[in-house]
Amino acid sequence: MAAAAAGRAGLRGAKWAKHRGEEVWDSIPFDEIGDQLGEYVQNARDTIDETVSHELNDLRKAVRRHRKRLGI
Repeated sequence: MAAAAAGRAGLRGAKWAKHRGEEVWDSIPFDEIGDQLGEYVQNARDTIDETVSHELNDLRKAVRRHRKRLGI
């Protein structure tokens, strides 16, 4: 009995999705999602670039200190 009830519930859900699927699909703001995702990616790139620049500067300073210590 439980399997039959689950099957009927699944069938009702499928019919609902069939009738309302396009309406639900149209209600998703794909443009806004794309814009926001683009902003997130750009912010991530900027943060990564900044971090890499700082790390490179720190490494250059460390190399200079090592060269001074070695007398090169």
